[in-house]
Amino acid sequence: MCWAHVRRYYIDSIPLDNNGKELSGSKGAEGREFINLLFKVEEEIKDLSYEEKKQKRQEASRPILDAFWAWVEKTSALDTTNEKLTQALGYSKNQKEYLETFLEDGRLPISNNLCEANIKPFATARRAWLFADTPKGAKANAILYTLVESARANKLDVYEYLKHLLTEIPGSHYLEHPEVLDQYLPWSVSLPEECLLEHKHKKCLNQ
Repeated sequence: MCWAHVRRYYIDSIPLDNNGKELSGSKGAEGREFINLLFKVEEEIKDLSYEEKKQKRQEASRPILDAFWAWVEKTSALDTTNEKLTQALGYSKNQKEYLETFLEDGRLPISNNLCEANIKPFATARRAWLFADTPKGAKANAILYTLVESARANKLDVYEYLKHLLTEIPGSHYLEHPEVLDQYLPWSVSLPEECLLEHKHKKCLNQ
């Protein structure tokens, strides 16, 4: 689950004055502050290894979360006419298990904003997918889009990467030995240099 979404719920619940400025002392602002602290931790550990991130999250983010959940329970018990705050608190409680998943693995982000930004072009072009004709065609579109975006996320030359997959995988006997597919994943160190954007850039500079 995405902490950026949770934060948006609390921001939307903050009452504003006639000039559109936040009224001080709101519960929505309190909830936002807890989440801001989580993002502050993430900023501080962004350059650490995955294992180090996991450890730091247990040390720094875990206490913030414990305080946040205690605050959620306490605030939920209060009478309020702020429906948006009630919605924010309810969403937090209902998604608690999933919102804590990022503590289990340093590779997991606390926000899926980057993922959503990457799939936005696919989503905004959804009318085009009406003409996939069949469920298999739609599945093929999804697989190809996943390959392209995964390659981009791992700084690969998309054309060279797809060419490599289509050239090498058919003769790899992957059906009998599926483990061989590991070497074709976009983060594999076994990929040839021509698949790497950095390699292509260096070649251009040397010319």
